[in-house]
Amino acid sequence: MADARPNIERVEPPRGTSEAASTHSPARRVGGFIAELPVLLLVAFVLALLLRSFLVQAFYIPSESMVPTLEIGDRVLVNRLAFRLGEPERGEIVVFSDEAGAEHNAANPLASGLRSLAAGLGLAPPSEQDFIKRVIGLPGDTIEIIDGVVHINGEPLPESQAADGGYLSGRDESFMPAQRIPDDEYFVMGDNRPRSSDSRSLLGTISRDQLIGRAFVLVWPFDRASVLSVPDYDETSASTAD
Repeated sequence: MADARPNIERVEPPRGTSEAASTHSPARRVGGFIAELPVLLLVAFVLALLLRSFLVQAFYIPSESMVPTLEIGDRVLVNRLAFRLGEPERGEIVVFSDEAGAEHNAANPLASGLRSLAAGLGLAPPSEQDFIKRVIGLPGDTIEIIDGVVHINGEPLPESQAADGGYLSGRDESFMPAQRIPDDEYFVMGDNRPRSSDSRSLLGTISRDQLIGRAFVLVWPFDRASVLSVPDYDETSASTAD
């Protein structure tokens, strides 16, 4: 009786190999990954650059000017869209650049770009021309400092002057005569008032164009991770002057 089974031709893999090894060998997988690695790194670099340039930037805290709110080595996230969509508010923590520093960076765009990217990812200290402070005076305000107490439009700013429980680190005895903040400019100060170089000194008032973004969350170290809230200033007594 003839064999009714279909005549199926079996294809044998090459000697010394198996079907699985011929298509999924570890060496081939590693080789494929190595071949694709430059492309993956380029894509990651471009995505990080776009993210840092337009949306969110990680910022490394290099000094003690914002103690106790921010310590040296802390990392915060900065919303770069904040001031494209709205106006800075009193009490917000902002990152801004020095105009002279921007001109210096333009002379070597490649080096400044690589450093900026590393700083933007929180992997390196920021440029010496980048600063982080708190907005104290708004455009049109009249600001005066008497014995370390900030007065806005003739009224003392309701902020803690002690290290116990408040966001400020101690109290200084600084004095500054009354001055009107120009239009489109902001008066900024560090929370560590005795150890902060800010609008009271060489920095002066900050123009709107210098603002990079608003710091909104502390992400490192993990045990202190928190949202950076805005102090509850009394805007009725510290309102912008007419």
